[in-house]
Amino acid sequence: MGAGVGLLLTLALAAVLLTALPKDHDREGGGTCTARTVRSWSNDTKLTNSFAAYGDDETRADDWTGGDGTHSVRLPDGRLLWLFSDTYLGQVHGPPNPVGESYAWRDTTAPLVRNSAVVMRDGKPQLTLPAPLFPDPAPNEWRWPVAARVEPRSPGSAESVVRVLLWTRTVGQYPWIYGVPTATEVATLSLPDLRVESIVKVFDQQLVQDPSRRVQFGTTLVAAGGWTYVFGGNDAQAAARPTSSAYVARVPEGRLGEPGAWEYWDGSAWTARAGPSPVLGDGQRIGVGSAFSVMRDGGTYVLFTMAAGSRGLTTVTSYWACSPTGPWHGPTGSLSPPLPQGQVAAYNPQVHTALDGDGRIVLSYDVNWLDATAYSAALNLSRNVSLYRPRFVTLRLGPPPR
Repeated sequence: MGAGVGLLLTLALAAVLLTALPKDHDREGGGTCTARTVRSWSNDTKLTNSFAAYGDDETRADDWTGGDGTHSVRLPDGRLLWLFSDTYLGQVHGPPNPVGESYAWRDTTAPLVRNSAVVMRDGKPQLTLPAPLFPDPAPNEWRWPVAARVEPRSPGSAESVVRVLLWTRTVGQYPWIYGVPTATEVATLSLPDLRVESIVKVFDQQLVQDPSRRVQFGTTLVAAGGWTYVFGGNDAQAAARPTSSAYVARVPEGRLGEPGAWEYWDGSAWTARAGPSPVLGDGQRIGVGSAFSVMRDGGTYVLFTMAAGSRGLTTVTSYWACSPTGPWHGPTGSLSPPLPQGQVAAYNPQVHTALDGDGRIVLSYDVNWLDATAYSAALNLSRNVSLYRPRFVTLRLGPPPR
């Protein structure tokens, strides 16, 4: 009899605790959360070819002919703004190229700028804004644009602006041939003319002595429940470590450009203290590249990144979670998109939600020459202009196979 009463009390207490705990569909962002993985994918040759045709167009000598760091944001008037990091301008020639290969090419003196923005309308790139759009903050420093969103100029405002996350990098020595992470900034662009109004530093990392532990936010963002969740990563791979870690911050809608409005996940709670803890990454099998992408599928958050280990040069994998802070499940759902011939690598998988529809998700990936020296890579990218342009696939998500 006593044992039966004790069992009833235990069950009752368990029921109370379960009721008090947040359910998956009650977590940040709302919606029903279910396991998701990549179930199928195919090449999006139409979108890939649209950038190839724009880059090859010889009408102008000051427009985009190739770039990486591909991000996009839909503007209120229907245009799509594409943001790129290191970008070649100039003109494209050929084929054949000077060494007789059947590739279109650009002269090695073609201008290279640290960032650019291309405006697309009706599925076709039409205009390169004056480049670089975001000026260098200081000698030997530059800005790479990453994720962006349209939001109210301030909370409740009827006027919208474009907020662009920027990574500030500083010239460094090997292995930091692509620069040392320095800070995260936010630029405000006016609408509809896309004029840079201001640039504000929101997360400074210069006091972190080990560059591989410096975190830069903005590789991707997700808007949900009145918040903008901004994801970031460190550059552990640049220091020959297996994988990087993912971090997340959140900002109320309309306040991305206010450093004091940012909150960081410290492992147990959101805090204004700028000392975030990773939400994904164990330094071995589980982790992200320094550039990855996150989207919402219903109430599920899905993360795309290059795979850990040697597959990280060719293979995109995914994770899923019911909250931006995790726990993240995976890796699962890998895909190996096509790569051109040569000593090349894929990187920076990015979801373009403005192009999604009917269950179809558009994912881009960048391609670069794989070489330890920047000079050799630049030479090969000029010899074959198709190497340094975004490529696209479309994919569909579904529950993991049983």
